[in-house]
Amino acid sequence: MSTPNSQDPWGDFWALNARGNTSGEGGGCLPQRWAAIETAQRNTWQRFAAELPKDARVIDLATGDGRVLNWMRQVRPDLVLTGIDLSPSLPPAPAGTETRSGIPMEDLPFGDASFDAVVSQFGFEYGNTAKVTAEIRRVLKPGGKIGLIMHRGDGPILEHNQQRRKELLWALKDKAVAKKTRVALKKGPQGIDWSANYAGKIAQQGAEKFGQKSPAWEIPEAVRRTCLMGRASGVGSIVETIATIEGHAKNELGRISSLASACTNADKRDAIEQSFAKHEITSEEIKPLREPAGREFADFRQFTG
Repeated sequence: MSTPNSQDPWGDFWALNARGNTSGEGGGCLPQRWAAIETAQRNTWQRFAAELPKDARVIDLATGDGRVLNWMRQVRPDLVLTGIDLSPSLPPAPAGTETRSGIPMEDLPFGDASFDAVVSQFGFEYGNTAKVTAEIRRVLKPGGKIGLIMHRGDGPILEHNQQRRKELLWALKDKAVAKKTRVALKKGPQGIDWSANYAGKIAQQGAEKFGQKSPAWEIPEAVRRTCLMGRASGVGSIVETIATIEGHAKNELGRISSLASACTNADKRDAIEQSFAKHEITSEEIKPLREPAGREFADFRQFTG
């Protein structure tokens, strides 16, 4: 089992999602209990797709697992749907769509005026927004449509992920569960029992402090089980698996850090408007998207080129 690429936190995220290994109710970029948030996103894109011309070509920036393309295709199978993402590895593209990995939004490999619409969900704000805006202008046909769902720094998505960051750091730094068990395992088989017991104690503390679905419980509990189940395969296998657990956790910390930076970019609303206006792209609408309790979790911004 190999350690994840620490330089690609989003690739690790999509790979885990593709294998169905999200972190239960509290995991991922959005907690699964917020299904209504995803419904709001899907409805927004399907309304946007319904207004596009027949056989329109659409590019989705930072497409991830291609969910925006899939939602649009559900109501408009005639659309020609392409997604790009900087991550070097992506899940398989949804049926009837094309996705390309390893492509920055700031340097799109498409000709001028190639697309009738440009879309992005929680992607545009992760890039150099001034350069991405220039590329959108270049690849968009005159009169083409732009739709962007963008983060809000005051919304529940960042709040949820910042809490996960706190829990991850508690397990990795404050309690140093991976580091301490690795040190103990250097003593050989006799270190397995100590490591399992220590990880179990930290897992119990994490559950009491943060809840049993939190990373503060998940990480030490995974280490504990690795120690117990790895007796037959030996210390080397246990150490390797613990390194993988730690690698995934560190990748999530990197993803949360990039999310926080993206929220900061997205909150610079006036600068974004001015950047589009500079390229003669007209702002048509800014619509807040809300969770069922009424809290705004994102903005949907529409432009015409």
